[in-house]
Amino acid sequence: MALSIFLYLFISTIVLIVSFYLHIKSRGSKNPLLPIDWPILGILPSFVANLRNFHDYLTTVLAASGCNFKVQAGPSSTRFFMTSDPTNVQHIFTTNHANYLKGESFAEVFDIVSDTLLTVDGEACRQQRAKTQSILSNPEIISVMASCCHGKVAKGLLPFLARMASTGTPFDMQELIGRLVFDQTATPVFGVDPGCLSPDMPSMQVADAMNTVMEVAFFRQTVSSSFWKMTRWLNVGPEKKLAAAHAVLHEFVTEMMEKRNTARQLGDHGHVHDKVSSIDILSYYITDPGCSDVMLRKTLLNYMIGGRDTIGTALPWLLYSLANNPGVVSSIRKELAPIASRISTTDPGKMVVFEPAETKPLVYLQAALFESLRLYPPGPIECKNAMGDDILPSGHRVRRGEVILVSIYAIGRMESVWGKDCHEFRPERWISEDGTRLQYVPSCKFLAFNSGPRMCLGKDIAIMEMKTIVAAVLWNFDVEVLEGQSIRPKLSILLQMENGLMVTVKKRT
Repeated sequence: MALSIFLYLFISTIVLIVSFYLHIKSRGSKNPLLPIDWPILGILPSFVANLRNFHDYLTTVLAASGCNFKVQAGPSSTRFFMTSDPTNVQHIFTTNHANYLKGESFAEVFDIVSDTLLTVDGEACRQQRAKTQSILSNPEIISVMASCCHGKVAKGLLPFLARMASTGTPFDMQELIGRLVFDQTATPVFGVDPGCLSPDMPSMQVADAMNTVMEVAFFRQTVSSSFWKMTRWLNVGPEKKLAAAHAVLHEFVTEMMEKRNTARQLGDHGHVHDKVSSIDILSYYITDPGCSDVMLRKTLLNYMIGGRDTIGTALPWLLYSLANNPGVVSSIRKELAPIASRISTTDPGKMVVFEPAETKPLVYLQAALFESLRLYPPGPIECKNAMGDDILPSGHRVRRGEVILVSIYAIGRMESVWGKDCHEFRPERWISEDGTRLQYVPSCKFLAFNSGPRMCLGKDIAIMEMKTIVAAVLWNFDVEVLEGQSIRPKLSILLQMENGLMVTVKKRT
């Protein structure tokens, strides 16, 4: 018995040594930038070793492999097809989109918003998109969102920046933007202002819980489902943290709905509440008999994620890019000057706040925004599941059940897609030769707002809000990023900055 165990161990060791030797030897004929495909483990060791710079490493791998890379992730034998090829993107997102769905596994990962627009496919997706589109295209809702954004900038953001400028105190711009965007998203959703940007700067427990949802979602997608489900059952590790976050978010939704009802009752008795909106997104669902209480709460959180996470992630990267490119800032200010002069004439001495309608036609400002989104997309990876066998335009064969990972981050940094200056922040690439309009760029090259039937329904609203915020910040203040920071993305579904963005501001005269 002991001899047979010894022989088994001996033979296993020899097999592993030979496999190791053959793989190392075979590397001489392969691109050294590509990860080693180990026996049993696949490329998992290479990606684990580069986890801290995951998106840049994936970009390097895709560039070295011609924008397409097929691998086995590890012992689970799950096959992945990774791509940053626009022709494949168009096929996956548009031409044959019915074959590439989010799938049940995605809904499990985002269980707090399962059965909502973020996670559903097929007919359920079409129905929910139709309702969401009717809400977000309603002129009254758009007006409420524009008014809320303008008011938050005028009464919250600019006064805070003025206080920081007067003392020269460094602060975290990412946290500040997070507070601003949380308020301006929640107010139209619930009809009540949560007041995260109020002068006392209350605890951001709810925002932290939303961040936890995204971080644990990344964890769930990088390990086998059996593993994270086991840790959830045991209530340990990231799953324990996620359970606490779910409780916080459910309590927040309940509290906001109660505040809204109280404010409405006060309004009915002739007392207008200064923090209640005249119309809100909640109203469209609360009277729907087909929307259960559980579904209502999930839907409201889905709107919060769609509004808060996208804008709150994108704006710090834009302000970071602008702080490092003063020439771009000068061009934006030149574009803003005619509008600012008219406002200053009617209201001299006050800080300038631009109306959303005023920033809408500004070409260079929007080009700078798109350039930042190209380099720093809020959602850096899109995951799809192949429902059936297929052949992609690149000639690669996809099998039923394979996971497709589209690196939006890598697409924006591919020389084959954007040219030799793909790593440079250059808004001019988006502008026509005469400088009067934005050039058309197909969504398969610029996926910041998704593509095909799942194109972001809040795209125009998001652009409006971001342009309004950035215009006010740049016109009234100079922003300087503190030196010595480690500016890199955290391990999350979102491309948030891991350590925030510490800055100082100076008031412009």
